[in-house]
Amino acid sequence: MKVNTRLFGEIDIADEKIIEFPDGIIGFPDMNKFTLIYDSEGSDGKENKTALMYLQSMDEPQFAMPVVMPDDIFPEYNPTINDDLLPDIGKLTPMNTYCLVTISVPKDVKKMTVNLKAPFIINTDTLKGCQLMVEDDVQVKAPIYDILAARKAGKEA
Repeated sequence: MKVNTRLFGEIDIADEKIIEFPDGIIGFPDMNKFTLIYDSEGSDGKENKTALMYLQSMDEPQFAMPVVMPDDIFPEYNPTINDDLLPDIGKLTPMNTYCLVTISVPKDVKKMTVNLKAPFIINTDTLKGCQLMVEDDVQVKAPIYDILAARKAGKEA
């Protein structure tokens, strides 16, 4: 499937790389098909340990949101998910569950945050996913700039 995106220009995505969100995502119920585009390098050209990815809509090519794996930044993150609220995306196991959270980068990058309250849960076996609110008392805007800056300083030392 070819799509002309706002951030990446024209890209060709194989059908087996498209993730279906049957119920859409929060705020965008009509967007059901997405793909992940990986940013494997940081701005310095070196491999980026905390991999920034983009959840690129295949339904609306102008829409992409930056996402990260939360356990790369918060290793203790283990959201509690009410199975009754989980749509049918297939049986989830530790081996086929992929969790992502949105990242927000305002003009002042020192105020960069991730949303730990509404993760994306993806079943890598079925390529189906959902976004839902977790029951845990976690932050909607968890600051991450200092964590990333400390990690970068540690890498350079």
